[in-house]
Amino acid sequence: MAQAKTVSMIDPSQLLRPEESFTDKPVNAYRDYSIDVNDPIKERVRRTYYEMHSKMTVDLVKEKRAKWMKFNHFKATIKEGLIKLNEVVDESDPDLDLPNIVHAFQTAERIREDYPDDDWFQLTGLIHDLGKVMALYDEPQWCVVGDTFAVGCQWAESIVYGVESFKDNPDTYNPKYNTKYGMYKPNCGIDNVLISWSHDEYLYQFLKHNKSTIPEKGLKIIRYHSFYPWHSGGEYAHLMKESDKEVLKWCREFNKYDLYTKCETIPDIEALWPYYQGLIDKYIPGVCEW
Repeated sequence: MAQAKTVSMIDPSQLLRPEESFTDKPVNAYRDYSIDVNDPIKERVRRTYYEMHSKMTVDLVKEKRAKWMKFNHFKATIKEGLIKLNEVVDESDPDLDLPNIVHAFQTAERIREDYPDDDWFQLTGLIHDLGKVMALYDEPQWCVVGDTFAVGCQWAESIVYGVESFKDNPDTYNPKYNTKYGMYKPNCGIDNVLISWSHDEYLYQFLKHNKSTIPEKGLKIIRYHSFYPWHSGGEYAHLMKESDKEVLKWCREFNKYDLYTKCETIPDIEALWPYYQGLIDKYIPGVCEW
């Protein structure tokens, strides 16, 4: 295994270079959101995002937070939740058309190679998409999967499919929300920005509710790992406070494992369960409220 990296701070020079990938697939082949109505996967992805961008308003986000943050939908262990991901194929993902549990183990195992001593980071990789179980409980995928973005302010230019995809969203025309700062104060901090509802925020709040002992940096990775306009698009700097810079570095470090490990090679999940069950028992044991 590779030598463990220092984890107190992330050195930006250690981030994956643009020409590098963990698989045979070139980096520029990932996240291809070009429109092709004759390609069923590309058209599925486009429909998912356009519906999301048309319906994801400030009011809807508040409604979904109220619904899901009661944590009264079902009870299950983390392993049982992960097994449920066998039933979820992410309709927003142009890179992988396999059940999400495969991606979970791909991500965790690649982190384990580079961070053999940081089991919290490995577990973060394993469970980061676990919030997608909402899709199995009558939540449409456009409200569960995909990139996240700030609501309550001007749509960021780097959002997938661009601002044109928000033309049917009523918040686009609301003067309370359609300016640079919208309903926010300068440098209010990313934690105080209302993000589009998705598996990220749900799982972050779930882990807090169930008293997980994953370090706060792991929880923030989970909360913002799909926030591509921020950690990859360079948006929302005017809303950041100083401490957000360290969170941003961790999200960028995690992103290379989340994105560039996607491939058709399926890990031996059964053989890996005992190791990861040990991490689950350490950081979030027992039956959880979902």
